[in-house]
Amino acid sequence: MRKTKEVLRLRFELGLGQRQIARSCGMGLGTVQDYLERAAAAGIGWPLPEGLSEEKLEANGVHRFAAANLD
Repeated sequence: MRKTKEVLRLRFELGLGQRQIARSCGMGLGTVQDYLERAAAAGIGWPLPEGLSEEKLEANGVHRFAAANLD
């Protein structure tokens, strides 16, 4: 399951560090870094526009960019 919205919320709303986010979300530090970098590259910040789903984040390229870097 993708947790991009939660990663962004924890980073920008709560000010958590990347290691704290990784532990909280049960994902690797590299994944957190990728999500944050891809969100920045796609021009996606916080707060997210209302109604922006994980699917829409993917359509904006956040997950596509992350997957490309994992290859």
